[in-house]
Amino acid sequence: MEAPMTKDAPWLFRTYAGHSTAAASNALYRTNLSKGQTGLSVAFDLPTQTGYDSDHQLARGEVGKVGVPVAHLGDMRALFDQIPLDQMNTSMTINATAPWLLALYIAVAEEQGADIAALNGTVQNDLIKEYLSRGTYICPPKPSLRMITDVAAYTQKHLPKWNPMNVCSYHLQEAGATPEQELAFALATACAVLDDLKGKVPPEDFPSMVGRISFFVNAGIRFVTELCKMRAFVDLWDEITETRYGITNPKYRRFRYGVQVNSLGLTEPQPENNVYRILIEMLAVTLSKNARARAVQLPAWNEALGLPRPWDQQWSLRMQQILAYETDLLEYDDLFDGNPAIDRKVTQLKEGARAELAQIDAMGGAVAAIDYMKSRLVEANAVRLSKIESKETTVVGVNRFTTTEPSPLTTGDGSIMAADPEAEADQIARLQSWRAARDGQAVSAALSALAQACADGSNIMPASIACARAGVTTGEWGAVVRRAFGEYRAPTGVSRNPSNRTEGLEPIREAVATLSSKLGRPLKFLVGKPGLDGHSNGAEQIAARARDCGMDIHYEGIRLTPAEIVTAAQDQQAHVIGLSILSGSHLPLITETLDLMRAANLSHIPLVVGGIIPEADAARLRALGVAAVYTPKDFELNRIMLDIVGLVDAAPIAAE
Repeated sequence: MEAPMTKDAPWLFRTYAGHSTAAASNALYRTNLSKGQTGLSVAFDLPTQTGYDSDHQLARGEVGKVGVPVAHLGDMRALFDQIPLDQMNTSMTINATAPWLLALYIAVAEEQGADIAALNGTVQNDLIKEYLSRGTYICPPKPSLRMITDVAAYTQKHLPKWNPMNVCSYHLQEAGATPEQELAFALATACAVLDDLKGKVPPEDFPSMVGRISFFVNAGIRFVTELCKMRAFVDLWDEITETRYGITNPKYRRFRYGVQVNSLGLTEPQPENNVYRILIEMLAVTLSKNARARAVQLPAWNEALGLPRPWDQQWSLRMQQILAYETDLLEYDDLFDGNPAIDRKVTQLKEGARAELAQIDAMGGAVAAIDYMKSRLVEANAVRLSKIESKETTVVGVNRFTTTEPSPLTTGDGSIMAADPEAEADQIARLQSWRAARDGQAVSAALSALAQACADGSNIMPASIACARAGVTTGEWGAVVRRAFGEYRAPTGVSRNPSNRTEGLEPIREAVATLSSKLGRPLKFLVGKPGLDGHSNGAEQIAARARDCGMDIHYEGIRLTPAEIVTAAQDQQAHVIGLSILSGSHLPLITETLDLMRAANLSHIPLVVGGIIPEADAARLRALGVAAVYTPKDFELNRIMLDIVGLVDAAPIAAE
């Protein structure tokens, strides 16, 4: 008689969620858990991610937009109300402020009476990818690396089930990385962390700490390549941990990863097609048993349009559950072992990744190679976009098969969820009440102890936990860290020198040259990113294409105030300003920029805006005086360049 077939346990089902306020996010979490979600994945808003309180000038318009605001212990308490933390697996997508958010999490768990050693979850805690692709860093690389390994060393002693770092290649692919670059840059980051961690934990505990480093990856639409990439990750990590770090126990060499499938490829036109994209991408990280994700979170089909509703998130959760519970996938051994086509591709990816790793090692490792890696990403993304423009790469509904019926899924009131417009004022009021009610002396003492720990090299976690208990705010913790270690402005990756790409550029270059002659100097294009949004890929590509078209570009990178942008426009004598905002804070930030431009007598300068902007908001922006609004459907950068030439030519300054 045949033995009964055993079935593997499914991966963790997560939904990346959080918005408006801690209380609203808590209600969403408890609803999702009731629907069968098995782990939490917390999205924090940009002020929380970058160490500012909700009432800071830079937080204006950003509070509760891309995640939940957590400014103090009271917010964290509300976020996990009625959720027993010692029974939960919680992933927190937090990097620069990872020590602080983990400290708040521990403090809330203590209040719940939980055994701290039982806490199970992950902090992303990967700053190197923030310099390369996401932009929520605070400090320079070396002190940031110190804080990463402080968290790891603390968890080694006190949180044995906690993953202290999730090496994140997800945003590398979002920034245009090739599979080989994604493999190499992520593995180089892990090596940089392990090299630093060696001196902070006892030698006998180091192998188990290697085993607790996890990864967070991206799965794109090239299904076979992505599946092979994951198998390559497994092999390369096993190889590195054995040969570079001498880890003999195979358990500690296991490549453990969670995944969010690709959001970069989600399209604004025909967004219903995104359901198929998400499903196909999920298969790449679930079908191969020996390279299967330990946790999966899926975007919603309409994320290119705005904030998903609970129903949209439920649809993505059901996709996971159907694959895990209705199919027979989990009943079989690896389906791809011994497949010659798979083996060839895996070998090719590993060889390419090893070559990139050797280059990074020769430069002194990941921290020393940040400029190199950033420039490689910008160039790779430019190649990716040019292939979509030329239709060498097909994107269904975008550059081919664009004839379509109106989608009933995107019509009517409520088809896209809007963030609560009162949430920011509510959050700020509660923050001010929190400050007024706490023990000021206890706060001062805790902040002094934190500053001392930063200065003397002590592990930052005990002082951070004491700050959490005392009622310190996120902005106060961030201010101490900034004073101790300094702030940092990462490289933009946009060279001053034009690239070798010429396809389709000659007529644009001629138009730019003609207009520059008319203006009496090269057309000056200022590209800016106001607010805290660190998604700079679009701004970088606009700046690079404008440069290749012969414009004189000025691009300083992320995290500028509207006032700084307007001052730069004056100093640079800009002919046109282009702002990129993907965080949903476009209305307040653009309104402020226009007001400042009027006050500075710069209203004659065309202002163009790009981002994830609903059409109703785009109409409002145009009514306020914005010359043009571009959204993800506007993928033809050459057309945008010609638009800019036309706008400047028609502006009063061009006629003088």
